[in-house]
Amino acid sequence: GLLSRLQTSAPTVQTLSSSKSFSQNIPSCLWKLGRLNHVAIAVPDLEKAQSLYKDVLGAQVSETVALPEHGVYTVFVELGNTKLELLHPLGEKSPIASFLQKNKTGGMHHICIEVDDIKAAMTELKKKKIRILSEEPKIGAHGKPVIFLHPKDCHGVLVELEQA
Repeated sequence: GLLSRLQTSAPTVQTLSSSKSFSQNIPSCLWKLGRLNHVAIAVPDLEKAQSLYKDVLGAQVSETVALPEHGVYTVFVELGNTKLELLHPLGEKSPIASFLQKNKTGGMHHICIEVDDIKAAMTELKKKKIRILSEEPKIGAHGKPVIFLHPKDCHGVLVELEQA
């Protein structure tokens, strides 16, 4: 009857083979990429930026901390799932000073992603021809080792890796 005709005339649906999972195409690493730690924003006026996030948007904002080794003042804005890092130049040779010369109103400076083994990450990234902007990790704003990857090797984004 009707049921047998529907069963024979219905188009067959093919499913994609799951014999090869997506993860099999990714080479195994000796280190693992973790969560997004923060997005850093260079600001020409640190007090105004702090006020925007604290007084206007109602975020929890840290005290200003000077990091002379990096040439910056830094403030962290706590969000539910990550942080924003507000950066302001500390001294004339600050990388943030040169960034602000090109971007007068400020803007996104870098993203920071956690890694479980920064030394292994450095070794493997160098083998993959990714330039690292320092020979050794420096201690970052969270008191943990950090490195920066060259933006030209990361599609125009300055990437900071931080030991988790």
